[in-house]
Amino acid sequence: MNLLPLTYLGNVQYFAKLCFAPCVIDIHEHFVKQSYRSRCDILAAGGPLSLTVQTVRPSGGGCAVRDMRIDYSKRWQHQHWYSIRSAYKSSPYFDYYGGELAPFYERRYEFLLDYDLGLLRLILRLLGAEVPLRFSERYLSPGEAEEAGFSDFRSSLSPKPRLHRPDPSFDPEPYYQVFSERMPFVPNLSVIDLLFCEGPGAREILRRSCRP
Repeated sequence: MNLLPLTYLGNVQYFAKLCFAPCVIDIHEHFVKQSYRSRCDILAAGGPLSLTVQTVRPSGGGCAVRDMRIDYSKRWQHQHWYSIRSAYKSSPYFDYYGGELAPFYERRYEFLLDYDLGLLRLILRLLGAEVPLRFSERYLSPGEAEEAGFSDFRSSLSPKPRLHRPDPSFDPEPYYQVFSERMPFVPNLSVIDLLFCEGPGAREILRRSCRP
């Protein structure tokens, strides 16, 4: 059983696990800044580009992911959608899926949890993956997660290289990318890169990225 963090438009590794292995999503852990809980990586004309949802800094100590609020004082929704549209407007499947993604950059959500979960459910539907989502009932420390038999990916699914650890169950399958003609394949971007480029074939690529 995998223990996963909440993510904003999670990467290929995240969705490969979610679609093809039993998983629990931890919504009780403390929010981690500069993590995939509020960040995703897409492929723009100049290379990988990070997009970050602005959040309200909690007063006092840490804040559980489920209680984290979104900050709209800056126009991050406009910037994200502009970047996504610019990067993928020429992709084979942007016209099929872009319209379903666009409302998430118009409507305002109070909590990051609701925003991320709305996008998660949309992506699973577009992938054709009928996955029963399971959530933690309380926070488990890394030691408790290990004792309970979880493979804990809450820290290692991270944009920070120092937190990465080997994952023998995941080997990213290469696929066509928008800028394949002039740059090498970039693995493990946000799943929307895979969806916009491969469309109905995206779920099979996720399956082939899983290793027994």
